[in-house]
Amino acid sequence: MKTRLLFLPLLLMLAASLAACGGGSQAVPANAVAEVGGTPITTHDFNVYLAQSVAVYKQQNGGTAPTPGSPQYTGMRDQVVAYLVESAELVQQAQKENISVTQGEVNKFLTNVAKTRFGGSMAKLAAALKAQGLSMQTARQEVYNNLISQKLHTKVTSGAKVTTAQEQAYYTQNSAQYSTPAGKTRSVEHILVKSKSLADMIEQKLRNGASFAKLAKQYSKDPGSAALGGKYTATGGEVPAYDQAAFSLKTGALSAPVDATSAANGSYGWFIIKALGPLKTTAAHTTPFSQAEPTIHQTLLQQAQDKLWQQWISDLVKQYQGKVGYQSGYAPPTTTALPTTT
Repeated sequence: MKTRLLFLPLLLMLAASLAACGGGSQAVPANAVAEVGGTPITTHDFNVYLAQSVAVYKQQNGGTAPTPGSPQYTGMRDQVVAYLVESAELVQQAQKENISVTQGEVNKFLTNVAKTRFGGSMAKLAAALKAQGLSMQTARQEVYNNLISQKLHTKVTSGAKVTTAQEQAYYTQNSAQYSTPAGKTRSVEHILVKSKSLADMIEQKLRNGASFAKLAKQYSKDPGSAALGGKYTATGGEVPAYDQAAFSLKTGALSAPVDATSAANGSYGWFIIKALGPLKTTAAHTTPFSQAEPTIHQTLLQQAQDKLWQQWISDLVKQYQGKVGYQSGYAPPTTTALPTTT
């Protein structure tokens, strides 16, 4: 699914693991698609979220909705059921752990979304939600679940620790990551075109005093450097013909058209290069542990938090074995996983 305006990143982390939950034999009310720990997932809620998924699908597929019974539709239905079941499990677990979210917190979240994305207009936010198949009431529930899951995640992972010994071991094991080989760079400007005749014409104009920047913006097929008037930092990692010219020119000199049309040269075309500055060399060096430590700490801390979180998920799966029932035809496969969002 396409990234939604409102989403539940922590809940989505649970999807692959928690989809195996439940499967109990208890009766499910007629107006529900599932029941979680005695709490029904109503057909109404299911239909609301399914409609939202269909709306997003249509946005991604030129307005075409998935056909009922198709693999796309069935997968979407299974994902919605799994999502609603997982949401209910997390809310119930949060209650057991005395974690709550106030309506004031929900209001603050939505107000911030409106402020940062819609100029503070709640009406524009509501319209954007509607375009994604969401009512404000449903959006509020999503925000509530999101904040619950964030608080759970914070509590579960608060005990994660990283020692200096672990950081040093990581630094040693990944030493190549912190070693930089000797290198060279040069400030140049270039124009890339596809034909030799055009390259010859541009070279002649440059030698007659035309502006390199103007010609680069007008003719160059390298969009990144063209937007900068042709300016580029050569690193020696370009194609052979380019490197040879860029690093052999005298400072201030202009090259003849450089043939980079062969496969070995990326089939780029023809370059005209001007050396703007002298060759700069960088000696091989290693980032010391003291400089690398903050990043290493965050990496290992994230790993430790993930480990605690996954263990908590595993325990939650066990707690809900036999406590989830599905209406006939609504039980998702145990491998169901929601698509990730960003």
